[in-house]
Formats: sequence, structure tokens, C-alpha cells
Amino acid sequence: MIRKKISTGAPWESVVGYSRAVRVGNLVEVSGTTAMKDGQLQHPGDMAGQTRVCLQIIEAALREAGASLSDVVRTRMYVTDIARWEEAGRVHGEFFGAARPATAMVEVSALIDPAMLIEIEATAWIAAQA
Repeated sequence: MIRKKISTGAPWESVVGYSRAVRVGNLVEVSGTTAMKDGQLQHPGDMAGQTRVCLQIIEAALREAGASLSDVVRTRMYVTDIARWEEAGRVHGEFFGAARPATAMVEVSALIDPAMLIEIEATAWIAAQA
């Protein structure tokens, strides 16, 4: 089975040894994704804004892997303040309202940068073409 690695070119991918996403067969796993673009955190203090950026990055990685948001079967959201769950949840619903993947939202004590409010992982399954 062919293993396709998707990279964003971020310098820490090679340092840490990970890919933004990996596709093996019909399975696509997207790494934990934060609202970092071009080395800068987007929307400091804005849970909805950071969630939107995370999901846009995930969508682009899925597209490069030959998948789409409609193929996502599972997401995991890690938030630093569970009291703000609804802000993240509403944006998640904007992106996945039709697909409605299984999901979890878990509060964590911190992410790698204190200004990061959310990190999201996704799993997609690309159905065989008829």
C-alpha cells in the first residue's frame, strides 16, 4: 500500500518528525492542527477565529491527500478553556454540518504556545468510487 505524506513545509515538521497528514489506502490521518500560518498564530484570543483557521488548514491537507471534509469520520478538539466550547463547536458545525463526524472536545492545561486556544485532529475515510 502506498503511503503519501502531506507537508505544509513548516520547519518543525522535520525537527519533530511528523507530517501534516498521512494517507495510507483510503485512510487519511491529519495531525493536530493549530491556527499557525507562516509562523504566526492567527486570531490571538479568538477561539472561533482560531478554530476556523485550524479547519481551513485541515481542509487543505485533506484536499492534497485526495479527500474532502465530507470524508471526515472523526475529529478531536483540544481546547484550553472548555467554558468556550460553544465558540469552537459552532465553527466545527459550519465546516462539518453535513458530514457530522464523530468528535470529542477535551480541555487541556496548555498547548505548545500559550496563545493557542485550540488544536484539532481529523481522520478521514475515502469511500471507494462506484
